[in-house]
Amino acid sequence: MIHRLLQAEISKLLQRFPVVCILGPRQVGKTTLAKSIAATFKKPALYLDLENPLDVRRVSDPFYSIDVLS
Repeated sequence: MIHRLLQAEISKLLQRFPVVCILGPRQVGKTTLAKSIAATFKKPALYLDLENPLDVRRVSDPFYSIDVLS
């Protein structure tokens, strides 16, 4: 039930914003939620794992973000 509520809310946000972050504790279903939402969209999705040092560097670099969103 909560998963469906979150999925609906995030889907609404994605209609308005090009980027939505799903943050929370480990092993609570963030990736599963993101993948289920991404499957409903025609645009490609980008997943970044903030436990991965390379992804942290990517998020820290504003030029990377601009390139990805362009």
